[in-house]
Amino acid sequence: MTSILTITLNPTVDLSIETPEVAPERKLRCTRPLTDPGGGGLNVSRAIAALGGNSTAFVALGGTTGDRVMRLLAEAGIAVFPFPAPGETRMSLTATDQSTGAQYRFVMPGPDWGARDVAKALSRIARAAPEGGIVVLSGSQPPGVPEDFPARLATKMARTKARLFLDTSGEALHQLMESEAQPADVLRMDELEAEGLAGRKLPERRDSADFAQDLVRRGLAHAVIVARGADGNVLATKDARWFAVAPKVDVVSKVGAGDSFVGAFTLALSRGKTFREALQQGAAGAAAAVTTPATDLCSAAMVRRLLPHCPVEPV
Repeated sequence: MTSILTITLNPTVDLSIETPEVAPERKLRCTRPLTDPGGGGLNVSRAIAALGGNSTAFVALGGTTGDRVMRLLAEAGIAVFPFPAPGETRMSLTATDQSTGAQYRFVMPGPDWGARDVAKALSRIARAAPEGGIVVLSGSQPPGVPEDFPARLATKMARTKARLFLDTSGEALHQLMESEAQPADVLRMDELEAEGLAGRKLPERRDSADFAQDLVRRGLAHAVIVARGADGNVLATKDARWFAVAPKVDVVSKVGAGDSFVGAFTLALSRGKTFREALQQGAAGAAAAVTTPATDLCSAAMVRRLLPHCPVEPV
């Protein structure tokens, strides 16, 4: 099995609570908070662990909250490659209104990074990258980290013998498109991000596949995934395009669905599966995640149950 390194520059301690009703100017009596280590890369590592795999989490940590993240990861059995963050690790809060089921997510910014912190992180990641393994960058960037960080990382990783998977968004995604960085092995984005990058609507699966394949041919990545929400997921390479149907499930919480997709997809590839097989695993992982509450992710049992309901077809 291929080794996996996940990268989280802006981790968090995720607190999840429920209250009978969210309303202003009153005390809201809440349930006891559930606590999980959070941030895109850490969620990918958590999903991989839930599915019976192993990964190492490269994570920037600082202060007492950073120590708490370390303890939570140790309890989850996830190996850690710690990197000193320039300030206190952030916390985030998910509050669920029990009367409506609506979720309110309060996300803090994280500590400010300087140019030296960024340069040091790039060098440490390159040294930590497993030879012949997979490096996954997922999640938001802390303040001060330049928007071209994914592009710079792609160029850095091209000098190693590791494959790079990018799950990025916003201005960082636009910077990647405009840069002359080396192509990532896999680039993932959601439907809204793809439409923003394309500058047009992508109403049909074929539209998403056309756009994804265009990005491959323009040299952004060897494979591009566009997540189309409840419809399913498109994956395109230079010569092939597939669509994995999203199964119909009762949605409890959408938190962590994308990270569960990336975790299941990455684990499948690390076990020697094809892109097509990994796409199916990822679709089942995302669907399994939305059936769980708060910051819980996918489970192996639910992924196995949903896998037959995620057929993959050419598009």
